[in-house]
Amino acid sequence: MRSPEAPLHAPRATTSAGPAAGPSTAASDLAALGYEQELHRGVGSFSSFAAGFSFVSILTTVFQLFGLGFGLGGAAFFWAWPLVFGGQLLVALNFAQLAARWPISGAIFQWSSRLAGARFGWFTGWTMIIGQILTVAVAAIAVQAVLPSIWTGFQVVGGPTADPSVASPTGAANAVVLGLVMLVLTTVVNIVSVRFMARVTSFGVLVEIVGVVVLIAALFVLPHRSATVVFSTAGSTSTEPYVWAFLASSLMAAYVMVGFDSAGELAEETHNPRRTTPKTIVRALTVSGLGGGLLIVGALVAAPSLTDGKLATQGLAWVITSTLGDVFGRLLLCCVAVAVFACTLAVQTAGARMVYSMARERALPFHRVLSRVSPRTGTPIAASIVVGVGAGLALAVNIGQSAIFTALSSLCIAMLYLAYLGVTGPLLVERIRTRRTGLPTGVDEDGKPLFTLGRWGIPLNALAVAFQVGMAVNLIWPRPEIYDLTGHSWWLQYSALLFIGAVLLVGWAWSSWRNRTHGPLTLAEVPHTAPTPIAPVEA
Repeated sequence: MRSPEAPLHAPRATTSAGPAAGPSTAASDLAALGYEQELHRGVGSFSSFAAGFSFVSILTTVFQLFGLGFGLGGAAFFWAWPLVFGGQLLVALNFAQLAARWPISGAIFQWSSRLAGARFGWFTGWTMIIGQILTVAVAAIAVQAVLPSIWTGFQVVGGPTADPSVASPTGAANAVVLGLVMLVLTTVVNIVSVRFMARVTSFGVLVEIVGVVVLIAALFVLPHRSATVVFSTAGSTSTEPYVWAFLASSLMAAYVMVGFDSAGELAEETHNPRRTTPKTIVRALTVSGLGGGLLIVGALVAAPSLTDGKLATQGLAWVITSTLGDVFGRLLLCCVAVAVFACTLAVQTAGARMVYSMARERALPFHRVLSRVSPRTGTPIAASIVVGVGAGLALAVNIGQSAIFTALSSLCIAMLYLAYLGVTGPLLVERIRTRRTGLPTGVDEDGKPLFTLGRWGIPLNALAVAFQVGMAVNLIWPRPEIYDLTGHSWWLQYSALLFIGAVLLVGWAWSSWRNRTHGPLTLAEVPHTAPTPIAPVEA
C-alpha cells in the first residue's frame, strides 16, 4: 500500500491511479484504482449533467439570495456574476481533468489525497462534508422564498397573514418547518435507488430549464427600463464605500456557482465516466452561468421599482407575481419549487457519496455502517440518512434565530471554496513539479485522449487558485451585514472564523486519535498488475 504521507501522484510504471493505455470498462477502471463496483451504475450523460446543474440550481439560489445581493450592491451587483463565473470556470476546467483521470466517488477527497497525501486529503474531505451538510440545509430552506408566494397556506407558523420573509421570526421559523419536510422527502428519494434518484433529478432539471427559459423571455418582454441599469447602483442600501458593498453582494454569485463537481461525486454510478464526467462538469457550470446572468438582468429590467425596497426584501418572487400576474407568476413559482427540491436532492446525494467514499477508507467514525451499500438499491443508505439528519439539525438549532440564515449561506459556501482549494492548490504544485515531463494521461472508454488543459495547465491552475483564495477571504470576512443582522451579536459576526476553526480542531482531534489507534490513513491498494498509462503529453 502507498505511504500515507507521500503524495499520491498519477500512475507510474507499477501502479495505475489513472486510465489504461487502451479502451476499458468502468468496472475494470475502478478495479485498477483498488475498489470494487458496489454502487449501481444507473447515471447516463444527461443525469450526470443534471447532478451538477441541479446542485448549482440557478432558480433555487438566485431566488434565494437575489434580494440580498441587490440590497447590498444595487443593480450593479450584476457584475459580480461574470467575475465569479470566470473564476469558477477555471476551477471547473481543472476539476474536469482530474475527473477524467480519477473517476471515483468522493471526488474532492480522492483527488486531494492522491495529489497531496492521505492526511491532507482527509482534512479536505472533512471540510467538504461539513460544507455539504450545511449547503443541504440552506438549499432546503429556499422553499420559504417560494411556497408562501404560491399559496399563503404554506406559511404555517403565524398563519397566512404572518411575515414570510426569512429575516422575520415567523418566516425563519416557517423556513425550518418547510425545510425539515423537504429533507425527509429528499432522504427517501436518495435511498430508494440510484435510477430513481437520477430520474427525479433529471425531471427537476428539465422543469428548471423550461422555467428559466420562459421566465427570462417573459421578463424581457415586459421591461420597465433598459438593460443599461446594470451600470447604476440604484437600490443599494449600503452606506459604506461601494467597493465593499460590491464585494459583500458577490456572496449571491459565489453561493450560486458551486456544486458543478457533483458529476464527479457520481462517477462510480455513471456510465463511461472518463468520457462523460469532464464534459458534464464544465457544461453544468456554463449553462448555469449563462442562464443565471440573463435571469438577473431580466429581473432588473422588469422590476416595477428598484428603489421602494421591495426588490431587496421580497426578491424575484415579488418581480414575478407583480409583473406577470398571479396565475402565470404562480405557475412559474411552481417550477422554482421543483428546482428547489431537485437542488436539495442533488446536494444531499453529493454529500452522501463523499461520506461513503471516506468511510470505506475507514476515515470516519462508524465507517462500517457508513460505507455499507444496499445490494438491493445500490445506494449508501446510512450515509444518505446521516447527511439528511445533519442538515436537519443545522436547521433545528437555529429555529429561534431569524438572523442566522444569511450567515449560514455564506459559511457553507466558504467551506466549499476551502475544500476546492484543497484540490487546486496541490494540483498546481504537482503541475509545477512535473512541468518538464507533464502529468501522465491516457484514454477514455472509447480510446480517445482524456480531457487535458495542455500547455495552459499551469497558468489556468494558478489563476484558479488566486481566485479561490480571494473569494474565500471575501466570504469569511466578518461583515455585520452578512453575519450579524442583529447588530449586537459578536459571535454571529465572527461565526465563520469560529465555526471553521472548530471544524478543523474537531477534525484534527479525531484524525489524531484514529492514527494512534488504527495506524496512518491510506487509500485503497492499487494492484501492481494494472496497465501502464500512455506517455505524458501535457505540461
